[in-house]
Amino acid sequence: MRGDVTWRALALEAWRRSMRCALLRLERMELARRRDQGARLTAEFARLSDAALLDRFRSRRAPIFLPGFASAPRVTLARFPRETEKLIATARKIADEHRWPLLGFGDVQFGHQVDWLRCPVSGTGWPLAFHADLKIVRGDGSDIRVLWELNRLGHLLTLAQAWSIAQDERWSEECWRQIESWRAQNPIGYGPNWTCAMEVALRAVNLLAIFELLRRSSNMTAERLKMMLALFDEHGAHIRRNLEFSYLVTSNHYLSNIVGLLWLGVMLPELRAAREWRAFALRELRSEMDKQILDDGADDESSTGYHRFVLEMLLYTFMLCRANRIEIGERYWEKLRAMLAYVRAYLRPDGRAPLIGDTDGGRFLPFAEREADDHAYLLAVGAALFDASEFKLSNDVPPELLWTGGEEALDRFLALPTSAQLTSVAFPRAGVYIQRADDAYLLFNATSTGLHGRGSHAHNDALGIELSACGRPFLRDPGTFVYSADLHARHLFRSTAFHSTVEIDGEEQNRTCERAPFVIGDDARPRIIRWETGPDRDLVIAEHYGYHRLSSSVTHRRAVLFDKRSRFWLIEDALLGEGHHRAKFIFHFDSGLVVESLDAGLVEACDHRAGAALLVAALGSNGALTIEDRWTSRHYGERRASQAAVWSVDSALPLVVSWALVPVCAERERGTAQGLIARLRADRFSVLMSER
Repeated sequence: MRGDVTWRALALEAWRRSMRCALLRLERMELARRRDQGARLTAEFARLSDAALLDRFRSRRAPIFLPGFASAPRVTLARFPRETEKLIATARKIADEHRWPLLGFGDVQFGHQVDWLRCPVSGTGWPLAFHADLKIVRGDGSDIRVLWELNRLGHLLTLAQAWSIAQDERWSEECWRQIESWRAQNPIGYGPNWTCAMEVALRAVNLLAIFELLRRSSNMTAERLKMMLALFDEHGAHIRRNLEFSYLVTSNHYLSNIVGLLWLGVMLPELRAAREWRAFALRELRSEMDKQILDDGADDESSTGYHRFVLEMLLYTFMLCRANRIEIGERYWEKLRAMLAYVRAYLRPDGRAPLIGDTDGGRFLPFAEREADDHAYLLAVGAALFDASEFKLSNDVPPELLWTGGEEALDRFLALPTSAQLTSVAFPRAGVYIQRADDAYLLFNATSTGLHGRGSHAHNDALGIELSACGRPFLRDPGTFVYSADLHARHLFRSTAFHSTVEIDGEEQNRTCERAPFVIGDDARPRIIRWETGPDRDLVIAEHYGYHRLSSSVTHRRAVLFDKRSRFWLIEDALLGEGHHRAKFIFHFDSGLVVESLDAGLVEACDHRAGAALLVAALGSNGALTIEDRWTSRHYGERRASQAAVWSVDSALPLVVSWALVPVCAERERGTAQGLIARLRADRFSVLMSER
């Protein structure tokens, strides 16, 4: 009953699940009959000889995959030699050494024959059992997310891109051999690579891109064409049978399902089921955008990482539809534009994204390798698509722009002026409030659990902050690290203790369980009390109710005042309630900083290489200070040591404590910063009291 669930939705969901059980029994029987059946073609194409069918696919000009596929190979080679050289070098590693990058684990060696059923990091294997019988979270150190990333076949898209530029048939042959190997090891409906329809859909779209690039290669034979058509038909049929729909909530999984069906339906009209897939997917795409994309442009999962994934998926899908003259509706184009505006707003001054909530590095059509906090490339694609200069950060051209939009989009992008400097902005539906002035940036997080309280990718970060100044982040969200490979680490990275907020009595803001890595309660429900922004200052005040379930309930109210003239932040935390409680006030620093306690009430986090620092000063007697070890992850599977400053207070409530956060961009500013802190301590100014 987590979240906003009606009795009607529960009844419908119970009915759906009972029907699902019956359909799975039918699927078991059908798979035994359908194995190696071949593609189900329309009558027109089923009559063609193998040679005629091959000729059709080699020469067809419609449907159009993406406009950039026609010109990107030529443009990349002629105008971007450095990027081409990097792509070719990666392709050589894939083909000659069977080695390529995987998420945040760096280059991974896969051996002479890729084992598609074995996790390349943990080494654990998976059985070829019926897909619905497999347990995903096993607690044995395995991580299905890593195995799925391998089986999305994104590395073969890289190889196919390189072939389209250099025309080295050894690379096209390597692609075909790996696809044949994959199909031999993964009979439809059996094994871990069929357990999740989202993974099937993402793999199908990558295969469509690979097929589009390689369909004119000399190594594509009539037999390989028949194999690919059968593979596409199997993928589409499996998605349609195993849609990740629920009457309780739908998420990026179901959206991926319908997008995969749409791409298959548009790009393969030769398949008998294509028309139904396309019609169904177009209808559901609009419906899901209405449900999952908030009015202010944010994806409703309280995660910037999943916002990137969903935006990438929708951005390229809209481009596919436009290229093939498929109407979606102006309202949905406006929603897409709002999603881009949200990215533009939340990017830090260094061009990277704050990693609110879960971030697993997921991509849709990975045309280039990207870390999880790299979101800016989508703005370049959006700038060209909408002819919108507000999305252009610089003249740097990401490969995604070329492969999706082609030479025309490139010229349109380069003709645009770069966007003006950003100002402070609020996204009330998302629960994100951003304070800015020049290179000073603070993100205030009042996000909910997401998906009407039934989200699975939120963290315990209510009223948390990210802070950046002097060209680098100082306070930052820890990221995600891993999912099921290390359940304890998963629990820590989404815990209250790993975020720059307040922990009370050792409890989580929202209830979580280490053994349930994708379940989070809906206790906090943050509420904004006040938001104002002006030329001299910004102010946000909010509270959450995650600690109301304690024996004597506590409300955490936080105010963040940004003084733009003097370049400092004043934070005030009020713990409202009764009884005696132990509170921890946490400031989670970025990795690469030297964090020192200068005295019991002052902490310095210093980047000695850049000569910049952040001073965090308690403006009163705020308890005992400790510097504690933490971790920060910027990409799935990768983590770096970091630290947090923690003030611990045992006190009766109500309690009000305050802090000054002062960036120091050069050594000569240190005296001014310390003088400012001294004045603030003497003034005993109270943000919350002054606002009453």
